[in-house]
Amino acid sequence: METVEVTPQQTVFDLIGGFWIARSIYLAAQIGVADVFDDQPKTIAQLAEATHTEPRSLYRLLRALASVGIFTEVSDQCFALTPLAATLKSDSPGSMRYLVLAQMGDDHSLAWINGLHSLKTGEIAFDAAAGMSAWEYYAQHPEAGQIFSQAMTNIGTPVAQAVAASYDFSQFNTIVDVGGSQGSLISEIVRSHPHLKGILFDLPEVIETVNVDEKIQPIAGNFFESVPTGGDAYLMRWIMHDWNDEKSSIILKNCHQAMPTHGKLLLVESIIPPGNEPSPAKFLDVLMMTGTGGQERTEKEYRSLLRSSGFELKQVIPTESMCSIVEAVKRA
Repeated sequence: METVEVTPQQTVFDLIGGFWIARSIYLAAQIGVADVFDDQPKTIAQLAEATHTEPRSLYRLLRALASVGIFTEVSDQCFALTPLAATLKSDSPGSMRYLVLAQMGDDHSLAWINGLHSLKTGEIAFDAAAGMSAWEYYAQHPEAGQIFSQAMTNIGTPVAQAVAASYDFSQFNTIVDVGGSQGSLISEIVRSHPHLKGILFDLPEVIETVNVDEKIQPIAGNFFESVPTGGDAYLMRWIMHDWNDEKSSIILKNCHQAMPTHGKLLLVESIIPPGNEPSPAKFLDVLMMTGTGGQERTEKEYRSLLRSSGFELKQVIPTESMCSIVEAVKRA
C-alpha cells in the first residue's frame, strides 16, 4: 500500500484541530451527557431530553466526538459509551469530567487568551486580565474554585497511587503533606503503610472542608508564613510549579526550618526533559507562565532551587504517572 505523505501544512492543521476536539469535549462535560448513560445505548431524543439540549445540535456534537472515539454511534441517532467517553461520567473511577471543566473553563481560558501579555512583559496574563490572582479568583468565585478542587482530585488520584507505589515511605513515622488540599495523596500513602501518621496542612478555608482518616491530622495555616513541625518527611505535590523561584524558595525555607536534621523533602512534580523530547510538562509550563506565574522545571533547575533554599537534591524517581518524586535532604 502506498504511503501518503503528510505535509507540514496538514500537520499544523491537525494540531490546531486539537482545539476543536478539546472544546467539543468541554461541551459534553458541561451538559453532563455521559452521566445519562447506563449499560445501554441511548437515542438522541433520550439524551437531549435528559440534558435539556436541542436534539439536532446534540447529535452533531456526539457525531464529531464519536469520530475520535469519544462515544460511538451504534445505529442511526443512537449512541453508546466508549472507554474514553466513560471518563466524562461524574462518578466513574478515574473520572476526568471536572478536569475538563477546569482546564477549558473561563479561568484557564482567560490565561490562554491573554497569553501575549506574558510573552511581552513576563507578567502573569491571568492577573492582568482578571485584576486578581487565580487564587483570589477562586476565593471570589467558589463554584469555579470547587470545580478546580475536584479537578485536582480527579487527576490527583492516579498520581497518588503511582507515588505511593514508587517510593519507600515505610522509613518514616509522620509525613507532613504541605498544601495537600483534600488529602488524596497523604491518604493513599497512609492507607498503603498502616504504621504511618500524617499531617494535612493547607489554608483554613480548605481544611474546614476536608474529611480524612483519623490517623491524619488536619492543620490550617499558610505555607508562606510557616509549616508545622513534627514530621520526618515533608511532602508537596504540585506546589512548586504554582510559584516562581522567589516564592517557591520561601516555602522551601519554611519546610527546612520545620524539618528535623534527618528529615527528607519529597516534591511530586512533572520534570521537563532536555532538548526536543516531547512532554506534556513543556505545555503545562506555558499554562503556569500565563495562569499563575509558576513554572515546570528541569532536574537541573530543581537542583539549583533546592540548593539555594538549604537542600541537596539526592535523586529523581519516576513514577507510572506524569509526575516524578524529587527527593532532597538538608545540606550538611
